[in-house]
Amino acid sequence: MKRPPISVARPTVAVRFKSEIERAASQGVALDDLTLHLTLRDIDQLKRDRTLPIADISFAGGTMKYLGVKILKGDAPLSVLRRGKADGI
Repeated sequence: MKRPPISVARPTVAVRFKSEIERAASQGVALDDLTLHLTLRDIDQLKRDRTLPIADISFAGGTMKYLGVKILKGDAPLSVLRRGKADGI
């Protein structure tokens, strides 16, 4: 009898980038010098994540932030955390 394929659960967007943000902060990088460039799908997942504490995400002045890190929306084939301020911020 064949066994069902093993599926590995991917971490949520929130979990993945929380660890990356914490790692960068522990290396001395200021949150203002970080930018999350997320795909539209990942932004949608972040907004809908019911396990995410309300205090972790903010919308102020037309800017979305996660854990104090500014988010750039879309125009990315893959979501990444960038060090250094992005152009246009």
